[in-house]
Amino acid sequence: MEKSKVYFTDLRTRPGLNLLDKLEKLVKKAGIENIDFKNKFVAIKIHFGEPGNLAYIRPNYARRIVDIVKELGGKPFLTDANTLYKGRRDNALDHLDAAMENGFNPLTLGCQIIIADGLKGTDYREIEVENGLHCKIAKIGTAIADADIIISMNHFKGHEMTGFGGAIKNLGMGAGSRGGKLEMHSASQPKIVKKRCVSCGYCIKSCSQDAISYDENRKAEINYEKCIGCGQCVAVCQFNAAQVVWNESADTANEKIAEYTYAVIKDKPHFHVSFIMNVSPNCDCWDSNDTAIVPDIGIAASFDPIALDMACVNLVNKAPMMKNTILEDKCYHQGDDKFSRIHSNTNWKTGLDHGVKLGIGKEEYELIVL
Repeated sequence: MEKSKVYFTDLRTRPGLNLLDKLEKLVKKAGIENIDFKNKFVAIKIHFGEPGNLAYIRPNYARRIVDIVKELGGKPFLTDANTLYKGRRDNALDHLDAAMENGFNPLTLGCQIIIADGLKGTDYREIEVENGLHCKIAKIGTAIADADIIISMNHFKGHEMTGFGGAIKNLGMGAGSRGGKLEMHSASQPKIVKKRCVSCGYCIKSCSQDAISYDENRKAEINYEKCIGCGQCVAVCQFNAAQVVWNESADTANEKIAEYTYAVIKDKPHFHVSFIMNVSPNCDCWDSNDTAIVPDIGIAASFDPIALDMACVNLVNKAPMMKNTILEDKCYHQGDDKFSRIHSNTNWKTGLDHGVKLGIGKEEYELIVL
């Protein structure tokens, strides 16, 4: 069986060849020019970073990818979907403010920013997942679902639920609407914390199943015989009264994320770039980033998101541990899997294995060093 190709460049530079030039050389060598971009809408899926966290991908890199897509005739836009938890990115207005605070705006990027699932995270398309074990239908943010081509730009790092965050996490969890994120995080319906309920009625109006009504004290309550777990009430509640029940196992969540990734790239050209630098132990969703666990390694690109993630894991595991990091706290020994050591209750490989079964890509790869 032919292995997938993963292209890699280190971060060494010289006069006349800076990191942006190396990025362009990398993605062109990896074959991005073979995609027909002419007059196509191109969703560049990226994480804008929670304000206070400084580990996210610099906008400069995104601008170079935007310029390449435009030169090839495409119509690019940067995008991400709203978060499920309450924070600086749980609605489109605050999300755009956070993106601009971190340097992402039309002037720096040369293209527009679109929050994929709309103002409150309720704007999505339902996409069928053939052979889905957990999710037969995925709720993908409309702007991403409607795009003709998908490019993922991934900050490779640790993650508290999936072990690491790379292409699969960025695409699957990152492109899901708030209801989709609820489905990936939780195996049950949401709950109402009645002491937070102010009887505004938004959850009742937004429930497609008429599953929510007022109790005798005019507090919202859910009829679980009607509830389908779509997450709309969590999305529209501005008082954190409708909440997620966090009860999904890490293995099942990883498999669901792979199924959502399948939906994102289904029947579309797709291309992926991972930045293995500032490899922080946790997600960029936190409002701070801990010390990187390894030295900066490089940038990798591939048409295969699974092979890309596998290559990035192996590169990080081969790299020396940085001193005074969480790995020392976790009693890491050279040769251990760094992500399993940091997040011992996760098994990152379950998501990749499931992605292979779904036909997203291969775990076997050939690393081509430029």
